[in-house]
Amino acid sequence: MTSTETLVPFAETMERYEPVIGLETHVELGTRTKMFCGCTTTFGAEPNSQVCPVCLGLPGSLPVVNRMAIEYTIRIGLALNCAIAEWCRFARKNYFYPDMPKNFQISQYDEPLCTDGYLDVDVNGKTVRVGIERVHLEEDTGKSLHIGGATGRIHGAEYSLVDYNRAGIPLVEIVTKPIAGTGADAPAVARTYVTDLRDLLRSLHVSDVRMEEGSLRCDVNVSLAPRGSSRWGKRTETKNVNSLRSVQRAVEFEIERQAAVLDAGGRVIQETRHFYEETATTTAGRSKEEAQDYRYFPEPDLVPVAPSSEWVKEIGDRLIALLQIKPQFEFVPVKIGPSGYRFENNFGSPSTRFKHFQAQWGLPQAEMDAIRNADAFEVVKDTVATGTSPAAAAKWWLGEIARLANDRGTSLTSLSQIITPTRVGRIDKLVSSGRLNDRLARDVIHAVADGEGDPDEIVKARGLAVVSDEGALTAAVDEAIAANPDVAARIRDGRVAAAGVLVGAVMKATSGQADAARVRALILQRLS
Repeated sequence: MTSTETLVPFAETMERYEPVIGLETHVELGTRTKMFCGCTTTFGAEPNSQVCPVCLGLPGSLPVVNRMAIEYTIRIGLALNCAIAEWCRFARKNYFYPDMPKNFQISQYDEPLCTDGYLDVDVNGKTVRVGIERVHLEEDTGKSLHIGGATGRIHGAEYSLVDYNRAGIPLVEIVTKPIAGTGADAPAVARTYVTDLRDLLRSLHVSDVRMEEGSLRCDVNVSLAPRGSSRWGKRTETKNVNSLRSVQRAVEFEIERQAAVLDAGGRVIQETRHFYEETATTTAGRSKEEAQDYRYFPEPDLVPVAPSSEWVKEIGDRLIALLQIKPQFEFVPVKIGPSGYRFENNFGSPSTRFKHFQAQWGLPQAEMDAIRNADAFEVVKDTVATGTSPAAAAKWWLGEIARLANDRGTSLTSLSQIITPTRVGRIDKLVSSGRLNDRLARDVIHAVADGEGDPDEIVKARGLAVVSDEGALTAAVDEAIAANPDVAARIRDGRVAAAGVLVGAVMKATSGQADAARVRALILQRLS
């Protein structure tokens, strides 16, 4: 492994070299079943419990294409402004790994479903257009588990196990064109692109894009060329980088490492590399294969895919409603020869979409940044769609629900599967109507997360509604005044800030079920 002492400082590399980057992002689609069989795709299931003869590659089994996976891929292609193929087909990609039960992967080679798109990203005040070479569909592999050893890799392991539950899950690969001319911004461009792509995919409802679970993984390609050179350098491919921060760090490290190799008179080897989160370094993997090494040929057990323009238009029309922008958008396919269909308008970048909703919601930039950084945009948007105000939706998701997710070591996205935007919207309505206060609403949120049911069911079962009996509330206030005569005296003398002590006493006596504002008003009224 290259030691940190031999690296060239990043700023110094930019004086002599120009980086070129490329990103290959693998996205597990959120279909209920696998790509070519009916096995379910639930994450975390018992090992090898979601398999069948097809995804195990047993003799005589035949694949059948998952129509929803095709639709999801077209959604992605449209949102990335790609041309949609009028006709394409699958191919066999031949290579051997223990987690590949067929010894080949059904993928797409020279006839992908979506081609020649782009995604605009904003970096340091500039808009960078990242070209999309292709969006193609394939099946995922199984998962090898290396037991023993310090790194979790095969080297040093005592033995290995294979879980085939993941084998055959629909996997989309989104490949950028080479991204040149970004200079010192290259690491930031890489991170921003993957961030925006992840946000876009989540908004399309095609994947949960949980990098920590492997449903979004990124291969980072980096090469260096001397400034002014007309030729690009040899590239390396850092495999399966699984966090946004690591994407940026992988680019930075490879730039510094390759600069050191070139400065020493060496040559960069075209190879795959492994990234280490703990040290933000990479190590050599294997020499990088070329297309001919995989011996691609058309998949003989599957017919070609030929999406009609009418079907693609239907998908695009649903996409417009899903993204909730440009209601006047006219989705018209334009034939572009044998390569398929392109469309007159584009869907805009995630940054454009954020600005659209920020203007619509009237939230300050700092709060929108907080929403995006917390991966809360989609759940806030869906909560607003229930009739909740944007400020209230942001309050719940960035406040109590975010704290709960942190305490439970999970993400907002995962928690939103049970604390749904619909349920959050209902909790907010109960608060705004006066049936709950914020303290009781927090109890309801925790109960929903524990699987106790919908908010109304929990309020009824636990008797959590705000005390609305004016007589009972007045009695509680009188008891608090009688128990704290010195505080009452200060309030009578005009020091109304002391009322907080009595409010606290009443809230305690009512188990937090009183309306604090109403309690305060009653206290001041009784002591005026």
